[in-house]
Amino acid sequence: MIHRFENGELNEVLVSNALPAQFTFPFCYVPHPLCKAAAAQVMRYVESRGEWTAELRAGKMLGVLVVRDTEGQLGFLAAFSGNLAGAVQHSYFVPPVYDLLQPDGEFKRGERAITDINHQIAALEADDSLNDLRADMERLCHDRDAELEAYRQMMAQSKQHRDAARASGTLTAEEQQQLVAQSQFQKAEIKRMNRRWQERMAQVQRQLDDKLMCIDALKQERKAMSEALQERIFRLFVVRNARGESLDLIEVFNRYYGEDAGVMPPAGAGECCGPRLLQCAYLNALTPLCMAEFWYGNSPVGEVRHHGQFYPACSSKCKPILTFMLQGLDVEPNPLETASSAPIKVLYEDDWLVAVDKPAGMLSAPGKLDVESLPQLLMRERPGEQLHVVHRLDMATSGVLLLAKSMEMCITLQRMFAARQVSKCYVAWLQGNVASDAGTIILPLRPDFDHRPFQVVDEAQGKEAITRYEVVERRDGLTRVRFYPLTGRTHQLRVHAAHRCGLNAPIVGDTLYGTPGERLMLHAQSLTFTHPVTAHRITITAPVPF
Repeated sequence: MIHRFENGELNEVLVSNALPAQFTFPFCYVPHPLCKAAAAQVMRYVESRGEWTAELRAGKMLGVLVVRDTEGQLGFLAAFSGNLAGAVQHSYFVPPVYDLLQPDGEFKRGERAITDINHQIAALEADDSLNDLRADMERLCHDRDAELEAYRQMMAQSKQHRDAARASGTLTAEEQQQLVAQSQFQKAEIKRMNRRWQERMAQVQRQLDDKLMCIDALKQERKAMSEALQERIFRLFVVRNARGESLDLIEVFNRYYGEDAGVMPPAGAGECCGPRLLQCAYLNALTPLCMAEFWYGNSPVGEVRHHGQFYPACSSKCKPILTFMLQGLDVEPNPLETASSAPIKVLYEDDWLVAVDKPAGMLSAPGKLDVESLPQLLMRERPGEQLHVVHRLDMATSGVLLLAKSMEMCITLQRMFAARQVSKCYVAWLQGNVASDAGTIILPLRPDFDHRPFQVVDEAQGKEAITRYEVVERRDGLTRVRFYPLTGRTHQLRVHAAHRCGLNAPIVGDTLYGTPGERLMLHAQSLTFTHPVTAHRITITAPVPF
């Protein structure tokens, strides 16, 4: 279960690197060299398993956990997310928290019961008598509509004749009464026709409803069984933490969100690398030192995943679980909650607006993190002054940020951004050699709802995102580019750089879509626009710090 480092890798790493002082914060981290060495060893192993090649090439998240055993020896555990080769148990990897694939286990028994209901539903839906009743109903509807329409046309013609006869002025009182009676009869007759059709159709509808009610009852039973099975399974996923405490997944999510929130774990919760690795360590008296997850194979459609690169643990499934499982460990602080304390340089200011050079690691605007944002810091330095952020930069991005001194000016400037009346230029270093010297990237984006704050490319539901770019320099396997975003979607430049349908070259230091580093090498260099009050053309520039 525990693997030792091969070929003197451990000594090589420890010569120039100390052991981690704190355990990895799994949602934003730079992988420790020990994790990198362990990951390289895992990759060599899986590449030796030829029978897994096709499945792994399609893409799989793998993970490593560096541990110390009870004798003080270092080693590592390895895990994969989900299933591999139709199984969750492989000798090289840690076992699952709960084995869903046990032939006689709770999940498989429940799955077979649900499958039986699916077969019953399929048989009823394919029954010839049901299809015959649907065809009868469709035919009756057609015949009814045709008969009623023909009768309405006849009534319209009769009305024209009556109107013409009345207009002649030659009708006797008896003839006029006859016309009235004719009109009354036709109106009553079309009502009688409707009732006759309704009675005929009701007979067929009752038979159809009886069959559909049986199908619907089975579907409701299936839904109830599925929900009950899901809850039973979540109760069987019992995870531990470093304090020796244990909770099932429903208890974990209730503790994280609050019982009143009514949040159930999402499908697949507990089956990712992180929970499996920590669970195995705790159950075997191993001390966790550092952890990392990395991608193997091709990127999923729409997402940004690069072979061999490290990624944070997912939020929707793993954050509540790992938050509990890490209790009792000395965990690194969340780097996103450690705001930059660098001074804020004012680049431009007049009576209506102010532009500053935002340091990397500083929030553009107040958010969920309990740290002061740039406008809050500025307003603390300027008592009594109100500043409104016109646009935003990612916390990790540095450069020109525009603030308005009134809400009216803020709205005006935001409308200019929305109308593409503000030209933006960013500078970035990318990992890899970008082949073309210039071009335009058009990839629509939307949030990854199961893995926030990630964004994904989605041609159907994504919002338009357009970026022009030009290469400035190529050096040592890196490419320096200028980006000119024509839209302002969240993480637009980061995804357009990293995605395989974009430049396929992540921004250096990108903790979400590339390889973590000292900082994200993305800088908002300039903004150019026409001042909404003075009508002067303005370009505001922030020196590039890299």
